[in-house]
Amino acid sequence: MSAYEITTDPSRFDVDAIHAFLSASYWSPGVPKAVVERAIAHSLCFGVLMGDRQVGFARVVTDRATFAYLADVYILEAHRGQGLAKRLITAVIQHPDLQGLRRMLLATRDAHTLYAQYGFAALAAPDRMMEVHRPDVYRSSEHPQ
Repeated sequence: MSAYEITTDPSRFDVDAIHAFLSASYWSPGVPKAVVERAIAHSLCFGVLMGDRQVGFARVVTDRATFAYLADVYILEAHRGQGLAKRLITAVIQHPDLQGLRRMLLATRDAHTLYAQYGFAALAAPDRMMEVHRPDVYRSSEHPQ
């Protein structure tokens, strides 16, 4: 039996630990804890736990019908190399609320090989995609805390 468990029960998440990781990550530096709390409350989230210790996380922003965006995926460095990322992504992909979606997106700087194993690929029509990108929004006065 594995010492690790994957849960979607938000009452078991250690929001302080999740915030600590995300606020130091390359994709959300300085993200306020209140933003992390709000994001968790409005997303389908997956926690990787070792006992009561939060060692990994993934968040899916979705309507549970047609679209999903996979975000905030991490495994703490001390727990990497044990297949936890694969277990986590498998749990996400197989979740009943995420079946039959037309599109699932994600953005990654360095984990393309991992996600390709689950069918993710470069955008089929990148010329159709647009974005509003504000990488420093958490550090600006325009962001509501």
